Amino acid sequence: MSDESIRLVTIGRIVRRRRRLLTILVVVGALVGYGTSLLFPPRYTTSASVLLPGAWEERELLTQTQIATSSVVVDRAAAKLDWAGVGGSELRDQVSAKAAEGNIVKISGTADTPERAQRLSDQVAQQFVTFAGRIAGDSLDTEEAEQPEALRQMVVRTSRRITELADAADPGRTVESVQTRTELAKLRTALQEAVNKLDESDPAANKAGMVVMGPAARPSGEAPPTRTQLVAGGALLFFLLAVIGHLTAARTNRRLRTEPEIAAALGSTLLGTVDVPGARDRPKDQGSWARVRRLLGADVRWDLPTPRTSGDEAGRQLRYRRVYARLRDRLPAARRLLVLVPDGDETARRAAGQLVAEAGTDPSSGSPGSLSSPGSSNRGYPLLRVVGISVSRPMVPDRGTESGALVVLSAGSWTAGELAGIAEACADAKHEVVGIVLADPVLDRPTRSADRPRDAATPALAVGDNVTGGAR
Repeated sequence: MSDESIRLVTIGRIVRRRRRLLTILVVVGALVGYGTSLLFPPRYTTSASVLLPGAWEERELLTQTQIATSSVVVDRAAAKLDWAGVGGSELRDQVSAKAAEGNIVKISGTADTPERAQRLSDQVAQQFVTFAGRIAGDSLDTEEAEQPEALRQMVVRTSRRITELADAADPGRTVESVQTRTELAKLRTALQEAVNKLDESDPAANKAGMVVMGPAARPSGEAPPTRTQLVAGGALLFFLLAVIGHLTAARTNRRLRTEPEIAAALGSTLLGTVDVPGARDRPKDQGSWARVRRLLGADVRWDLPTPRTSGDEAGRQLRYRRVYARLRDRLPAARRLLVLVPDGDETARRAAGQLVAEAGTDPSSGSPGSLSSPGSSNRGYPLLRVVGISVSRPMVPDRGTESGALVVLSAGSWTAGELAGIAEACADAKHEVVGIVLADPVLDRPTRSADRPRDAATPALAVGDNVTGGAR
């Protein structure tokens, strides 16, 4: 399976096992988005288009957009609008301009009402056209505008003088007169072409005369982000934060999952894995925080794999028998053992109870429930007593009638430090950890086989701290 598939499976597991918590967080995020929308009033945006005739380069169009949003243009628009308490500095943040295709500058205005947004865009566009026309030399009283006009007048007078000289020449009587008239005609044509080129290259003639292409349209909807967008964005943001938080917590989780890691942390040998049918047990912690966790559905681990389907009852009992047989083979003689179960590990506690029941029905000795005599050839079998142990402050009873400890726990529930603490507590109490049994939760079959007798199944035992196997 690829990394992408693993990530998708992991996210699906988070959504499936934390749907109640995620639903509450999504609702909280939507409420936060709604509250944010109340802090910011609705805004409306519209645009007015200004056509720039002639040929314009990209740099020149960029310059015109800067002019459209300059302080001079915006201040003039603010003075014309004359809105109470609104000056050019306030309007400068509400006006923007960009160059579009076809030498068009779009001037956008944003306001708290559609009417104000429309008036703002139209007024800024009008002031931009007026100011840009003056910069381009549209006024006739400037020196730059008078010089090309004086040149044109001079060319007209020169052309008229050339015509007079051509008429005064001897009309076609001599070769010299014909050549003179031809040269004067060429000169007059060259002057006219020069004037035409001057008109074409005049920036005041080409780039003046900007036109506002109609009034701005009145906006029909709010400018983004709208209230709906803020609500949806808040819900999505809280959902993503919740998923990322779960993934981060799973990545930093140091609970041991593999059998070699657990065996190394406890310093003993793994005797086997037994199946515990039924769904994962929820912790039975009391208190307000525990009730809140149960309400949110956060009291069950989400990062553990989905339990596999259980086999039949005979197969499960066979696993317990094999584990108990390995335990009996490791002990040189009949002994009493403590079965240590970490507090809160209900799956391990149920497995320990079933193991105690198996110890009480073991047929290896002549009389179940009693230890073999010293002179007997039968080695007997160990007697088991279940004891709960706190992983935060582990405490094991001192060695008395029991000499040794068997640890039963679930994989993926405890860290190396917590298991090492249990091993140290056993060493302090002079108990040897003779073995480890892992309890694996499985899903029970939905229906019972019709051909199997009902009393073949071993009833589950409610195991306390002082349950002893071997006596009926």
